[in-house]
Amino acid sequence: MGTGPDPSWMFDFTGTVLPIFLALIVGIIAVSAGRGLLQWSRNNNAPLQSVPARIVSKRSEVRQQQSSDESQSSRTSTTYYLTYEAEDGVRREFRVDGHEYGMSAEGDRGMLTYQGTRYHGFQRRPHYSTAE
Repeated sequence: MGTGPDPSWMFDFTGTVLPIFLALIVGIIAVSAGRGLLQWSRNNNAPLQSVPARIVSKRSEVRQQQSSDESQSSRTSTTYYLTYEAEDGVRREFRVDGHEYGMSAEGDRGMLTYQGTRYHGFQRRPHYSTAE
């Protein structure tokens, strides 16, 4: 029988906190899905381009995940990236598979084919040395 409104509403977990938390999670998922669909649509609408380019950089990203059970096992995954520089000086980095990464070397020249941010391939130009 106090005066004023009942302050217990601020601590009502299922009536206040949980719905706000769930709305926030659903919002984050919706924004992520929307960004993915927007990028997919932009790539589909972009022209397929083939430009002379050279490989200027290689990098890999290794991730290790520990198992939560008691077996002490872990899982490792590697993601590979190649950075290309076109003749106009614009650089683009693309994710590639391990085989292409292993067969590539910095300085390789050829034709880079891409569509938006989607990588389609790199056709190397043969390089013959004149050194004897």
